[in-house]
Amino acid sequence: MKDFYEILGVDKKASKDEIKKAFRTLAHKYHPDKKTGDAEKFKEINEAYSVLSDDQKRAQYDTYGRTFSGAGAGAGASGFGGQDFGGFDFSQFTQGGNGFDFDLGDIFGNVFGGGTRRQTRRGRDISLDIELSFEESVFGVERTVLLNKVSKCDTCHGTGAEKGSDMITCTICNGRGSVREVKRTFFGQFEQVATCEICHGSGKVPKVKCHVCGGKGILKKETEIKVKIPAGIENGEMIRLTGAGEATSGGQAGDLYIKVYVKKHSVFRKEGINLVMDLNIKLSDALLGGEQNISTLDGAIKVKVPEGVSHGEVLRVKNKGIVQERGQRGDLLIKVHILMPKRLSKEAKKTIEQLKKEGI
Repeated sequence: MKDFYEILGVDKKASKDEIKKAFRTLAHKYHPDKKTGDAEKFKEINEAYSVLSDDQKRAQYDTYGRTFSGAGAGAGASGFGGQDFGGFDFSQFTQGGNGFDFDLGDIFGNVFGGGTRRQTRRGRDISLDIELSFEESVFGVERTVLLNKVSKCDTCHGTGAEKGSDMITCTICNGRGSVREVKRTFFGQFEQVATCEICHGSGKVPKVKCHVCGGKGILKKETEIKVKIPAGIENGEMIRLTGAGEATSGGQAGDLYIKVYVKKHSVFRKEGINLVMDLNIKLSDALLGGEQNISTLDGAIKVKVPEGVSHGEVLRVKNKGIVQERGQRGDLLIKVHILMPKRLSKEAKKTIEQLKKEGI
């Protein structure tokens, strides 16, 4: 059997900090990427640290010479207190399976002092999709969505009590908020402490139940939620609204996840904080320069095309891009495309011939 303390070179009474320090030193030394590296030794060090750095696993290891979460378990199911269960497959014992209702984590959590299961109850998360126009994604927008979900009762404000009614001690847990449960397992009977399902851990119940929600404090209803979509959001991005999911009795609400889909624009596209567009101009405008009327997301503007502009050259219009924090904005980038004439008149040909002679 592996001695994890010996592998890390620490005493059995070593503190967590001492174990961590020893692990970091050895991991640095034996990392496979180092000259002094040793893949097998590095794997062994990781295995030892994963057990000794965890209070519950360490307690199991110190008592039985192994853990029951897979780390340091060895082959099969042997090693439990030095005994061999003849290749017995513990994986078949899942919660509620084969007539046994237990979980190894529950059992040994109780044995080693972690058996009070007063975990915070949490409502279900909800997800939905929202489609935005390109303009809305650039400037940001506030949307209102209507969800049919489990929410806190507006009448009793989640207490479950009728207005004016007192809260009294729960008779099931006698105000403790928890009850003791006995679980029958392969190893015998184990007792654990669980949250009371009647008072949901509060130790109090309403003397008179709310007539709307029946004392549950929650009910399914249509709820209106305002969603602020930030400027510059990209297609496929997710917005999380904490606590906007479904409510649960005696616990916190889940979250609302909103996936954003942005429609494509016929003219503009995004490049970081800038907007990009293509501008087709005639050859004469490229040679002589001029002004072009352009419709932006902010309205119509005039853009000066410099004389002798090149094909593919980019013109920049400041502060016409995507809105940023504190009102700052990116720029509008205009990529110039020179349209070459497919047919030329005789006079145009003569002019070009003259330009050719001049070396233009």
